[in-house]
Amino acid sequence: MHEQIWGLVLPNIGLPEMIIIGLVALLVFGGRRLGDIGRGLGEGIRNFKGAIKDDKPSDEEHPKAT
Repeated sequence: MHEQIWGLVLPNIGLPEMIIIGLVALLVFGGRRLGDIGRGLGEGIRNFKGAIKDDKPSDEEHPKAT
């Protein structure tokens, strides 16, 4: 039942749909601005991954008692 609801809300997106979305984004934002948005998105993902890796305790921070 749950899959049927999501199938109606989020249909499968194929290559032709992605091309149309990309062209619309290019027309709305322009080439330079679209590059800036992509660069910012990439930096945000890298920062997020770095924060997740830094969040885990390492052996150096918490040495085992011997």
